Amino acid sequence: MQTPVLFTLVAVWFCALSIGVAHGQTDQNDNDAANEIIVELAPLLASKKTRIDALEQLTTSTAPKTRVWMEALLEGDLYIQKADSAPVIAERSGKQYVLTDAVTGADAGTVAKSAISKIKINNRIRGQLRSAIASLALRDTDPTVRLAAVERMIQTLKDPEVEGIKAQLPNETDPSVKEAMSLALNLSELDSGDDQAQLDAINAIGVNTRDQVSQRLKKLIDNSESAEVVAAATAQLDAIDERKTWFARLETIFFGLSLGSVLAMAAIGLAITFGVMGVINMAHGEMIMLGAYTTWAIQVLFPSLIEYSLLIALPAAFLVAFTAGVLIEFLVIRHLYGRPLETLLATFGISLILQQTVRTFISPQNVPVSNPSWLTGLWQIDPALSLAINRVVIFCFCLLIFLILMWLIKYSFFGLKLRAVSQNRDMARALGARSTSIDAVTFGLGAGIAGVAGVALSQLSNVGPNMGQAYIVDSFMVVVFGGVGNLWGTLIAGLSLGVLNKFLEPWAGAVLAKVFVLVFIILFIQKYPRGLFPQRGRAAGD
Repeated sequence: MQTPVLFTLVAVWFCALSIGVAHGQTDQNDNDAANEIIVELAPLLASKKTRIDALEQLTTSTAPKTRVWMEALLEGDLYIQKADSAPVIAERSGKQYVLTDAVTGADAGTVAKSAISKIKINNRIRGQLRSAIASLALRDTDPTVRLAAVERMIQTLKDPEVEGIKAQLPNETDPSVKEAMSLALNLSELDSGDDQAQLDAINAIGVNTRDQVSQRLKKLIDNSESAEVVAAATAQLDAIDERKTWFARLETIFFGLSLGSVLAMAAIGLAITFGVMGVINMAHGEMIMLGAYTTWAIQVLFPSLIEYSLLIALPAAFLVAFTAGVLIEFLVIRHLYGRPLETLLATFGISLILQQTVRTFISPQNVPVSNPSWLTGLWQIDPALSLAINRVVIFCFCLLIFLILMWLIKYSFFGLKLRAVSQNRDMARALGARSTSIDAVTFGLGAGIAGVAGVALSQLSNVGPNMGQAYIVDSFMVVVFGGVGNLWGTLIAGLSLGVLNKFLEPWAGAVLAKVFVLVFIILFIQKYPRGLFPQRGRAAGD
């Protein structure tokens, strides 16, 4: 059987089957009708014209499987069984082919390649199939499918596609799809050759930052002989470039705030510990590491709960890090108060012990932590501005942690005692505050917050034994720059340094940007040794 005949038979068979479905026939009647058409029309439909007409008729079908058939034909997965000339969708599995009945969708068994014949198509047919598939997608009940179809058409804007959009536009009800259709039609008018139509299209398009708009405006500027059209297109292109520049700046600010929120989360716990207790905790980075590994452990223990793993990990990581912090304070730090250099050396040794423990009992390599589906993807604000959802969530999470801590310190009874000990330890003890218990809970709280930060960081960076070391120095810089023990200063310092770092990176590089930030902090501390927001209390030297 010749390929044109095969293609014609399948296309006309699809048409007949679609009409049967539209008239409410049963699946069995559809199968019988399809078989009858194949038998009757096999010797008749060999011409190229008939084959193309059949394809055009197929695009008007309302059968649910029409697009599936067309896509299978386009991908080269549509075959004819040699034994009974029945069309099937075949998928290769080793040396065999797994068949699906194209009429019923039922399993048709597994055969060798010699038992089936592939329906071959040429480039012209492929182009028509793509247009037909897109045309069918325009009539889909799902607006996201229709929108995706229009977005694909905007890439090429061939005449059949434009005509399909024109036909469907009056029936479209979804605003976003309707807007995309209008844009596609206006872009097509840029190639019309009519000066007035081109001017109207330029005005209708507006300051749209899609790449296709800029490309077509540049093409119009190069090809148009009308000075008025060229001037209008040039002005529009300049406005688009200016908007893209502003969006690029906004994106840089967002990345800076995202980096700053990470630094702030890593530093908030350290600010509490350092500000209240005067302890230089070099193991703070390992508390972050414990939180990240808690997230990994929950995903390993409960693989079916990946979507909820972070919600489970947040309280779990806080408890794990809080417990570790209380133990460190009780066993080591409590015996070293008033000796800051010794606390630095002791906590540095603890950090090495924790790192080696993880290497020994878990792995010296990084461990994989999966991202839930609700944290993946981009938030598309504009074609030229998209924000990573995980970074938006982490930024908001940082603000939430900050607000909870501010409430805890400003309005809770524990916060009252914590501030009393921070400002005047001896007077607080004289008034009945148990400074040892407050120190233990404060150290544990700082460690617990670091553990929660580790949960967030597990979604942005590698989780490994050394991950905490990447944040400990930056955390100290944020604390010192913002003002020791001041939460507002820590938040503002973290966000400011993140934005500054991202603005320096494009022209200085990532390494030099960090160097410049460090130099800036050194110079700033020379002028304001107590940071942006000085904290009153023994940690500030009062």
